[in-house]
Amino acid sequence: MLDALLWGAVATSSLVLGAALAMLRRWSDGVVGIVLAFGAGALIAAVAFELAEGGLAEGGPLAVGAGLAAGALTFFFADRALEAGSGRRSNRGHGTAGVPLALGALLDGVPEQAVLGIGLAAGDGVSAALLAAVFISNLPESVGSSADMLRAGRSRRFVLLLWLGVAVVCTLAAVGGRAIAEGAPPALTGVVDGFAAGALLVMLVDAMIPEARAKGGTGAGLATVVGFAVAASLSLL
Repeated sequence: MLDALLWGAVATSSLVLGAALAMLRRWSDGVVGIVLAFGAGALIAAVAFELAEGGLAEGGPLAVGAGLAAGALTFFFADRALEAGSGRRSNRGHGTAGVPLALGALLDGVPEQAVLGIGLAAGDGVSAALLAAVFISNLPESVGSSADMLRAGRSRRFVLLLWLGVAVVCTLAAVGGRAIAEGAPPALTGVVDGFAAGALLVMLVDAMIPEARAKGGTGAGLATVVGFAVAASLSLL
């Protein structure tokens, strides 16, 4: 269990680091947009090369498909519930993507870390490339989200506690995956991977990419390609 706790903490530490970086200085809209675009590209690579590919290899298309649907619907309705309580939709694109990005990080991070724990229990060890890809994709997501929330008037204490909470829950998910792995069928890994991919894809299209384009301008597309290339290269090492 200690190994799952350790590697889970390492993988999620970039979430807290990103929040801290956002607090050290005021980030301009242009920089936040480019950072978000880079993170979006890295997350697209994670969906393609880690979650979808890994899930299909372990659980098959039916398991991944079920997970995709569950993850997509979970993020969709959870985000709409947040929206209804805060009136965000009327201001979309004007500093309102911070909370949805944090929600996406949680809904992606929990199954992703559970898969990490399952892999440790199976004796597969920890892939340095996977850890690096997760770290790289989490960091800009956290920086962009935190800067967005701070600009919208959220306190530093709120932002830091939010990301600490997300990191703790995701780390515990790695321990949980390690604990249940012995009796887990391969299909479960496929469902878990699919869930993370589905939640990520909806979050990317609904919150992260529109915010990146609105803030980063025409350079957002190029930054997305760079983020995709970096994360894909790490995944394929």
